[in-house]
Amino acid sequence: MLRNIRAELGVTIIWVEHIMGVLMRVVDRVMVLDHGEKIAEGKPHEVAADPRVIEVYLGSDAEETAVAAARG
Repeated sequence: MLRNIRAELGVTIIWVEHIMGVLMRVVDRVMVLDHGEKIAEGKPHEVAADPRVIEVYLGSDAEETAVAAARG
C-alpha cells in the first residue's frame, strides 16, 4: 500500500518504526537514530550492515534483517 501511494502520488513518506525487519523490506532509504542522534543513513542493506546499527538496534536479528533488506 505504501509503495503504491509513493508511486502514484509522488510523495515522501516518513515512517518511524522500531521493528526494523518490516521497515527494511519497504523503504528506499533509512536514517537510524540512537537517543536522538543520527548514527547511520543510507540504503537499507548498507545501514543493516553498519556495525553501530547492529550493536544498537539489530542485536540477535541482525542477519535476518540484513537478508530482508538485500531482498528489497
